[in-house]
Amino acid sequence: MPRIDAFQIADGIVPWMIYLFLAAFLILLASCCSADSSIHGEDLNNIPVFGYEIVNSYPHDPMAFTQGLVYDRDDLIYEGTGLYGRSSLRKVELKTGRVIEQINLSGSLFGEGIALWGESIVQLTWQSGLGLVYGKENLTETGRFGYRTEGWGLTSDNHSLIMSDGSNILHILDPETFREKERINVTAGGRPLNGLNELEYIKGEIYANIWPTSRIAIILPQTGEVRGEIDLTSILPGSQGVGQSVDVANGIAYDGESDRIFVTGKLWPRLYEIRLAIPENS
Repeated sequence: MPRIDAFQIADGIVPWMIYLFLAAFLILLASCCSADSSIHGEDLNNIPVFGYEIVNSYPHDPMAFTQGLVYDRDDLIYEGTGLYGRSSLRKVELKTGRVIEQINLSGSLFGEGIALWGESIVQLTWQSGLGLVYGKENLTETGRFGYRTEGWGLTSDNHSLIMSDGSNILHILDPETFREKERINVTAGGRPLNGLNELEYIKGEIYANIWPTSRIAIILPQTGEVRGEIDLTSILPGSQGVGQSVDVANGIAYDGESDRIFVTGKLWPRLYEIRLAIPENS
């Protein structure tokens, strides 16, 4: 009978132990992934896609890392830009892209979404938990407030401020105290939709850029359900596509008097007025 020593036994057992360990790890990983049912913009399956036509195209500062956009009146747009050391709040002439007035944020702040409230502009910052309030006419800071989440997008429905934090949650804030009043859980096909970024309130619905894509979700605020999307991936000429000198779409503004929708993106050289068409897969 051949001699079998301890090393031979170990040589036979160890590989099987490794196989069993790997199998158990893969099963655990699969279960963890299946437990997370949230989705991002690129996974918006079976959601009606609205077509669009470009009505007008305007110059836009290609150095502006757009994080917030809002239309005021008389073809004036306010724009919030991001990046540390480059964040700002600007008053911009729509048709020419000329910056009429600008205030720069502290180098320690990363500017995010903005919204108009009365004669004030409210601006979020990313990870500082700090909101800034300015007088609309001269962009002078008039107040500050805090929040516990990250700051991403901001808009107003004429009753409250609506804030995103990069998750699927929209925070409804009192515009005077900035305290949270309620939340909206945003879902697409029954699953949480993460990456909610820049926001705009348009005719009773919330439009949200979905980071890190160039898609916009159209959200019903009563239920949080996404009823449609707009895909801006191909709106820029091919020579200026995402991944070259520009980043993803981010920036939605609405002129309620003339029913005009404006969109742009981070480091985009153009700002577009678009008109929506019937969903392609409705």
